[in-house]
Amino acid sequence: MQPTYPPETEQYREKINAFLDEHLPSSWQGIGALEDAQRARFQGEWREILRDNKLLAPNWPAEYGGGGLTHLEQVVLNEEFAKRGVPTSGSNDGFSIGMVGNTILAWGSEEQKQHFIPRILSGEDVWCQGYSEPNAGSDLANLGCKAELDGDQWIVNGQKIWTSSGQTANMIFVLARTDPDVPKHKGISFLLMSVDQPGVEMRPITNIARHDHFNEVFFTDATCPKDNVLGGLNNGWAVGNTLLGYERGVGATTTALSFGAEYELFVDMARKHGKLGDPLVRQDIARFYTTVQIMKYRGMQALTRFLAGQQPGPESSIGKLFWSHHHHRITEAAMNMMGADAMVGLGEETRSGIGAPAIGIENTPANWMSSFLVARPGTIYAGTSEVQRNIIGERVLGLPKEPRADGGSWKESQAAYKS
Repeated sequence: MQPTYPPETEQYREKINAFLDEHLPSSWQGIGALEDAQRARFQGEWREILRDNKLLAPNWPAEYGGGGLTHLEQVVLNEEFAKRGVPTSGSNDGFSIGMVGNTILAWGSEEQKQHFIPRILSGEDVWCQGYSEPNAGSDLANLGCKAELDGDQWIVNGQKIWTSSGQTANMIFVLARTDPDVPKHKGISFLLMSVDQPGVEMRPITNIARHDHFNEVFFTDATCPKDNVLGGLNNGWAVGNTLLGYERGVGATTTALSFGAEYELFVDMARKHGKLGDPLVRQDIARFYTTVQIMKYRGMQALTRFLAGQQPGPESSIGKLFWSHHHHRITEAAMNMMGADAMVGLGEETRSGIGAPAIGIENTPANWMSSFLVARPGTIYAGTSEVQRNIIGERVLGLPKEPRADGGSWKESQAAYKS
């Protein structure tokens, strides 16, 4: 089987490449080749170019400032950008556009769309995610951050953790407990609230790779306008799962491109270390090549669903489970292959902080060490592998649900836990 795109997509591919030729520097080697200060400056300027050309949110409706592209056209755009190592958005736009922006378009009232969508595109609102808590990670529905209505505003108290890029955001989407007297999945609301207020404290968390990308957030009588509930009161679980589908399903076809580039780095490192004739290394090379090809065809499967008008669903967990374990294996294999060279210290991060290194990053043992460390939490964030397997088993394959011992209301389950 050799699936192909319709002939008309090649015309759009040529158009995107002409755009890149016009706007990229002639010496462009990929964003991974830039130093930190250069990278930050380029990404800010590049975001403005994309926005001005209606390519920042290319498949959003034109009436909301998007490009009005089809899903297939956006995939072509993403592929050509990925091949050249060019970002498709700004630094926080994975949350602002890819997650909450898409979710607002799917669930928001017209007033919410008219208010928030232009502010996302302009960069006035920069978003982060308020989901996980110390006692609600894998069991997200156990969350205890509460919101109580007081006149025209919600009063929010509680804690969130693992808040990526929270230190650069001024807005946060929060899953909060708005009814403790119903089963835990049913008493949650999806709030859109400001970070820039006295009742919100953001504390950075330094990880094993010495990055402070993660944060913990504390809400102490923080406020959120009454009308900033997305998708209706106590319907946050459904809204939140829509957002997770966008998070886990992002990059359907470009995932294979980025991990394919990392595979080439692995082969190159094996060549440098004289290991291409090693039977164990050759076995790794064959396995990683096969894995990237599976990613490619799974991406095409997801694209077929998009073209049929289907929103991301529970099947997106397959992709997240697949690439996160692959990244464990390939970075660990690189460490084993390089031997003592892998102990030279930390190099640069993978640029995105998630998934494969960006195109242009130098192929050095130190950079592989950084990728190895960054890959470790990949099977935990955005839903642990155990959670992904449950979702796939129960909601994709239709297997019996895992037994639960937390029936009754959320309040009752908390009292039983404490006793």
